[in-house]
Order: sequence, then structure tokens, then C-alpha cells
Amino acid sequence: MERVKKLEINGRIVHYGVGAVIKKDGKYLLIDRAEEPYGFACITGHLRRGESPEDALAREVKEEVNLEVLSYKLMFERMINNRECKSGKALHYCYIFEACVKSNGKIEPNDEVKSADWYFEKDIKNLKLEPLWKFFFKKIGVI
Repeated sequence: MERVKKLEINGRIVHYGVGAVIKKDGKYLLIDRAEEPYGFACITGHLRRGESPEDALAREVKEEVNLEVLSYKLMFERMINNRECKSGKALHYCYIFEACVKSNGKIEPNDEVKSADWYFEKDIKNLKLEPLWKFFFKKIGVI
């Protein structure tokens, strides 16, 4: 993919973001966010200026849980209106990837993460999900 540029739609800035759906042994890697928007989610973050979605994916996974992305596949991309983030409400263009990580890697959450662990689909249904990830999990058939 090519690197994204800052874009405005009707005078509103679009934030670009990535999400990493990481699954291993029938479980999904989820974080419990220490910052807004709160709730359980897959690893997610904003692209930096001039960064490709793939580079942001690898960086965010490394930053948030200290794991190395070995491979990935784009599941879908979508514009989300009025998504709350650290910068306030904004348009967000999201790239959601299915990613594989180094299997012997130890999960080491950073300060943006209260906790990180592996969850079966049946357990995800009972978690307080971050609203956007509740939407994404419905879209991909997890809940």
C-alpha cells in the first residue's frame, strides 16, 4: 500500500489508523485500554505522517505488547464517522489487518495498556469492548 496523506473531507481532518486482529490457537489477543476510548480491543493506533499502514501495524504491535509481526493480510478498510480518540471526535479511515506474530514472544504491555491476554470467542462476548471493536468484531463474525 502506498503511504497515506493527511486528508480533509468537508473541512474535517481524517485520522488514519490500523487495527491488528491477532489469533493463535483459537484465541484472540486483546488489550484492555488504559486510555480513552476505554474497553477491550485489538491493538489499534494512528498512522504517523508519511507512514504506510503496514509499517504502522508493525510499530503499534511492537509498541503496545512488544511482539513482532511476522505476516499480515488486509481484512478490510473503512471510514468511521465521529470516532472518539485522544484527539477528540474525528473521521477515521481504518485499515484492519489479520496478523501473525512471533509465537514465542512474551506479551509485555506498555503504559497505554492495562492488560493484554488471549481470549476465546465465547469469552469476548462477555467483555466490555471498546465501541469500535464491538462493531469490528460483529463485522468479522467474532460476536
